[in-house]
Amino acid sequence: MPKQKTHKGTKKRFRLTAKGKAKHRSAGTSHLAGAVSNKRRRNLRGTTVQATCDEKKIAKALNGYSN
Repeated sequence: MPKQKTHKGTKKRFRLTAKGKAKHRSAGTSHLAGAVSNKRRRNLRGTTVQATCDEKKIAKALNGYSN
């Protein structure tokens, strides 16, 4: 049987925590943020945890690699 390959797009966007939750960077932070309020920009900083319904799919796509 061939091995499952890591999905490279998922590897670039997500990281798994020790308990298996998926962390990701918030969307809308790269550019064109001038029209966004300061409060919104401030709240988009850092990483957030993905919804639990997608955790299994993300973990399968990462295939054991999360950094």
